[in-house]
Amino acid sequence: MGAQHSRSVVLDAGALIGLESGDRRLSLLVQGALDAGEVVVPAGVVGQVWREGGRRARIARALGDESTIVDALDEPMARVAGVLCGRSGTDDVIDASVVIAARRHDAVVITTDAADLARLDPGLAMYAV
Repeated sequence: MGAQHSRSVVLDAGALIGLESGDRRLSLLVQGALDAGEVVVPAGVVGQVWREGGRRARIARALGDESTIVDALDEPMARVAGVLCGRSGTDDVIDASVVIAARRHDAVVITTDAADLARLDPGLAMYAV
C-alpha cells in the first residue's frame, strides 16, 4: 500500500466560530482534517474567538487535539504580516497571519472570509464555507 499525502489545513476565525456553533459541514471538515493530518490555527485567530473561555468547548477540543498546531504571533511573524498588509493595502494583521500560516505549512485555509484573504494572496488555496 502506498503512502498517503494529507495536506495541512489552516482555520480562520469564521471556521472556528462555525465549529463552535455546531455547523455540521464545518464540524465534519475540521474532524476530517484532524484525523488526516495537521490543523494549524494562528494564535491571533484564537484571540479573536476566545470570548467566553470555558464555554468554547468545541474550539477547546479542536485546539487541544494532538494534530493541532497553534502558530505563535511573535515579532518576526508580526513584521511579515505587517509587510503583507502594506503590500496588499489591507490592515488586518490576523488575516495576514492566516495567509502566512498557510504558506508556511503548505496548507489549505478553511475560511468564511475568502474575499479578504484573496486580497492578501490571490493564489491562496482556500475552501470557503
